[in-house]
Amino acid sequence: MTPEETLPTVAPEPTNAPGRSEVPVEVREGADVIAGSNEFVSWGAYSDVGLVRGHNEDSFLIQAPLFVVSDGMGGHAAGEVASSIAIETIGQRAPGSADDVLLGAAVEAANQAVIAGAEAGVGKPGMGCTASAVLIEKDRMAVAHVGDSRVYVLHHGTLVRITHDHSYVEELVDAGQITADEARTHPSRSIITRALGSDPDMYADHFSLEVNSGDRVILCSDGLSSMVPDSEIEALAVSSATPRQAAGSLVAAALTAGGADNVTVVVVDVLNDGLADEARRQLTGLAARIGGALAIVLAVVAFIAVAFIRSEWYLGTTGDVVGIYRGIKGDFLGVPLSELVSTSAVEVSDLPTSLQDQLEQGIRVQNEQAAQETIDSYHTQIDEARSEGARTADEVRAGTDPDQRDGAATTVAPDPDPTTQNGGE
Repeated sequence: MTPEETLPTVAPEPTNAPGRSEVPVEVREGADVIAGSNEFVSWGAYSDVGLVRGHNEDSFLIQAPLFVVSDGMGGHAAGEVASSIAIETIGQRAPGSADDVLLGAAVEAANQAVIAGAEAGVGKPGMGCTASAVLIEKDRMAVAHVGDSRVYVLHHGTLVRITHDHSYVEELVDAGQITADEARTHPSRSIITRALGSDPDMYADHFSLEVNSGDRVILCSDGLSSMVPDSEIEALAVSSATPRQAAGSLVAAALTAGGADNVTVVVVDVLNDGLADEARRQLTGLAARIGGALAIVLAVVAFIAVAFIRSEWYLGTTGDVVGIYRGIKGDFLGVPLSELVSTSAVEVSDLPTSLQDQLEQGIRVQNEQAAQETIDSYHTQIDEARSEGARTADEVRAGTDPDQRDGAATTVAPDPDPTTQNGGE
């Protein structure tokens, strides 16, 4: 492991799910807890032997922007050796950028290293391990994965598992024979169908995806996922303020559930944001020209301003359609204070003139969801107006006065010959 910062001997307070008794998460003997940050990511990690096993076969690597979790197999003096060889090799062979092909190759090299170690008498024959690795470069994340350790992404409060377990029970879930909840307690849940150390021709799953500022990435051994359902992992990830707190709370939940296995959790928060980077870059340049103490003041103001801007949302125009913006309308010293997040199919010309004027000025909304709901209401208004117009046109073509539909009174024209009325008198 390469810890950038060793934490004190007290881990974060747990955030337990309703109905669960609190489990103290003080750093017990043999546990590893670290945290750190740089310009682009912040992280926290916690590895615990659990409440049943006598030793910890898990290993993890923090080599920002590279993060790896490996769960060893083979028993004492074997599983921990395999996982240690794996993370060391991945750390040495990993690329310098978010290239998933090269990251996958690093995991495959780790497989060869574990096999070679066993043949050389390092560890024991038959030892093996899982490996889940991510490398985050601004808004791109490369992923390489083998085994049943997992990678999740928490995006806008929703947890998504982005790796697929290489296990017998996962195959049963895929076939619809059991549910994901049943897989957690299935008697064959420990059968791994792909692992490092078992096959020289083993290959790693690898892919890359976009990540955004505010996304939270979670890597874990099955000591978490086999004890705690995804719904609870999501709740704890959402409620934890920092990666360190999230890692501690998730380990606490696994211990509360029985701690039947070693449990390792690495949590990484993505800090990079295009708007914030650009604003910070331009404002920093301005501050450098002004210099001295004023530069410090401007840096503080810029930080506060960016934080405020990121929390604001509004609807505005982009070309001929309505768009959703994050930030506030306008600019500061030539620096844009907002960014276009998405465009809609609502054409501005289809809206009432008064609403068009408001959109030109920017209509403030609470968040992105509220913005989308407002756009949906515009769609509804436009559809209703078009339906009414079509109905009126149909009535005109049919020779019916639209003003007299729905039971409106009809005025009878006077008889041109009054002598025909009242018996012709």
